[in-house]
Amino acid sequence: MKPISQVLIAVAAAAGLTLGAAATGTAQGKPAAPPAARHMPMGHPTNPSNTAAKAPKTASFPSGVATKLGSTSEAMESAYMMAKQANPKLTRGQFIAANMLAKNLGSKNSAITTEALLSGLQSGKSIGQTLQSLGLSSKEAHDAQRQADRDAREAER
Repeated sequence: MKPISQVLIAVAAAAGLTLGAAATGTAQGKPAAPPAARHMPMGHPTNPSNTAAKAPKTASFPSGVATKLGSTSEAMESAYMMAKQANPKLTRGQFIAANMLAKNLGSKNSAITTEALLSGLQSGKSIGQTLQSLGLSSKEAHDAQRQADRDAREAER
């Protein structure tokens, strides 16, 4: 084979590889974005009642929950804030659950009080673990928590 033939073969191979790589890169490229739709601005607000500034939502207890617990929303909110100072990780749901559980179980077991449940939460235990440490079985604690959750949901309606 003549040297010129070898050069032509090498150039053809290089050109083929280059074109193949370019075609692959183009085929894998992102498709062009569809043209943006034009929207005409409206001359009037669509819902004038929503254009007024809304008052910030206050964090307070639902009156149904407070009533079910024999208290007021303001008293529950105040008690929650005091408990939250002692335990910054305390959630509103945990506080409501502790109060519901104390109300539901306090007559059967005098050791189960809101304070005892909040103390258990503050020490890092879950509500279920706290109930078990206060004398309930695992199943009783689970059932009591479910009942307290149902009571809280029902009271919020």
